[in-house]
Amino acid sequence: MIPRSYRTKISVSLFLYILFLLPSVKQADAATTGTETLTYLKSLAIEDLLDTQITSVSKRPESLFSAAAAVTVITAEDIRRTGARSIPDALRMVPGLQVAQLDSSRWEIGARGFSDYFENKLLVLIDGRSMYTPLYSGIYWNSLDTILEDIERIEVIRGPGATIWGANAVNGVINIITKNSAETQGGMISTTYGSHENPLVSTRYGGQLRSSTTYRIYAKGFQRKSFEDSEGNDAHDAWKSYRTGIRMDSRLNKTANLSIQAEIFDGEADFTSRLSGFLTPPFTREENVTEDFHGGHILIDYEYSLSPTSVLDLTFYYDGYSRDLVVASEERDTFDLEFKHHFNFGKIHDIVWGAGVRWSDDDTSGTFATSFSPASRSLTLWNAFLQDDISIVDDMFWITLGTKIEHNDFTGVEVQPSIRARLQPADNHLVWAAISRAVRTPSRAEQDIIVNVAGFQIPFPPFVALVRLNGNPEFDSEELIAYELGYRWQVADPFSIDIATFYNDYDDLRGIESSGSFTEASPAPLHLVFAESFVNSLEGESYGIELSTNWQALSNLKVIAGYSWIDLDLSRKDALNTSELSEEMNFPRHQFQIRTYYDLSRHISVNSELYWVDEYEADGIDDYFRFDLQLAWTPLDSVELMIGVENLFNSRHQEAVVEGSNLVPSEVPSQYWLKATYRF
Repeated sequence: MIPRSYRTKISVSLFLYILFLLPSVKQADAATTGTETLTYLKSLAIEDLLDTQITSVSKRPESLFSAAAAVTVITAEDIRRTGARSIPDALRMVPGLQVAQLDSSRWEIGARGFSDYFENKLLVLIDGRSMYTPLYSGIYWNSLDTILEDIERIEVIRGPGATIWGANAVNGVINIITKNSAETQGGMISTTYGSHENPLVSTRYGGQLRSSTTYRIYAKGFQRKSFEDSEGNDAHDAWKSYRTGIRMDSRLNKTANLSIQAEIFDGEADFTSRLSGFLTPPFTREENVTEDFHGGHILIDYEYSLSPTSVLDLTFYYDGYSRDLVVASEERDTFDLEFKHHFNFGKIHDIVWGAGVRWSDDDTSGTFATSFSPASRSLTLWNAFLQDDISIVDDMFWITLGTKIEHNDFTGVEVQPSIRARLQPADNHLVWAAISRAVRTPSRAEQDIIVNVAGFQIPFPPFVALVRLNGNPEFDSEELIAYELGYRWQVADPFSIDIATFYNDYDDLRGIESSGSFTEASPAPLHLVFAESFVNSLEGESYGIELSTNWQALSNLKVIAGYSWIDLDLSRKDALNTSELSEEMNFPRHQFQIRTYYDLSRHISVNSELYWVDEYEADGIDDYFRFDLQLAWTPLDSVELMIGVENLFNSRHQEAVVEGSNLVPSEVPSQYWLKATYRF
């Protein structure tokens, strides 16, 4: 095993080596690659959007219209017009996705229920690189970032994607796909300054190494001011982050392509921590603390075409980061290698198969509040998958069969099959259905964590008690059987409808139960411990509907609307306690949104977004409206100026309450900002 310090040095050295190659690079020939130009005042036609090629459903190119899954694509135009300044901001556009901001730098994001700060059933990737941490089966949203102008599209699958992506792709998959460096030639500088952005600066430059090889180097940094708490005081949740990286794409010959990415980042995010578990009064204390994080990654992708209908792909990445979570810290190194082969067999079979291995090593250090036993652990994940898209009736009816087999160190072998069918009776109608099995494998937290949850006074010796939550080495995978049905209809060239319905049957969900009590003398004073542990004690079902429409009302006016309704019913498997569970109401049942893109002229556009989010009954979060407005002006093809405001008619509001975390949420304020972008 390579020591951690040397692995970090190797990754940073390779990054710098690639970076220092650039002074010898010649500038791109404009006649060959062209400088990136502005297409801001050009709405994407509805038929073009439906023909968008996506890869997240089956790891092969297919049109959005023909995908047998509930898929939303956030385009580069969507990101630009809405003025999104972070990836979670952009994800608000997806019907059926619950996005709630906790403070300046943290979000709760979930799909089809189970929305939580430690959301564990949503897989997030950037260019196929998993952002999912095995420590607690979730996403560190405040370190997941990139230059938003470099994003080609964000593909969001609502529903299981485990047959292709594996365990933990239970309720959804978010795949963020960045642009090929050939599409970002020339330079760009973008600066945003506003009521809370002080400032946000992104810059990049793209050129050529030779006629078949392009690159871009980039850097991004920002500082965000604190929000306010419910009483209007400084919430102590300022956020700053810096990152720099490089991407190179090369056409090696007529049949082979190579892509290399590398990036390093550093940041810190303040928050107010509500710490419990003290053995002397006050047993609960609030402190202003700072979370530090830094890391980097290298990704190499090699694609080789055996024939026009047979393509091999080999992807390797290394990802390393260090994060001080205040109550505990984590250092993690991950190496991932995946092989994939896409080919046609005969006239009716479109097959994708592959295999991969992932090795992840962590080193944690804890406090009396939170620790892990063992403190360090290495995890190995092996997998193989096969999916066959079978044409039953030419150009009308297809069935897709597939499965993924994985072996993990927590529960051993997991099999995650699916069957999907789609019927296209006419060019503008598609009906699809799917049955899938997905699992959420245990995290380090569920098997290894030790948390002193709360300390309190008791009226008998030893007069002090402590509630302690322990991991359970026997904790098993959570399981989902999902049934989905959807319909797409391009009513006319300017109007389309997309409807998805689902019924999810969950088993072995995570619960907590008592595991006894005992006295403990260290640390002093002598105290009584009430022990609890994680168990697979819950089961349940969820069901709902998601609706989205796209309407090109006029040549210069586009309207996008969405609505979702979700219900969730959980119960304890032992049936000893049938009281209503808070998880059933820890998300909005109804959500509605409408966006408009309106071009006043060739150089001026007005864009707006209206979101309505239903109440969170369990947490006491009231329903709220959020109205965002942006005005963009392009005086030159190379210059864009934009002014935007968020929460225009709502001074501030709280969007979620964090359960099981020491984080004290802030209130999301009204914000305004100015943005200037120059391309050369």
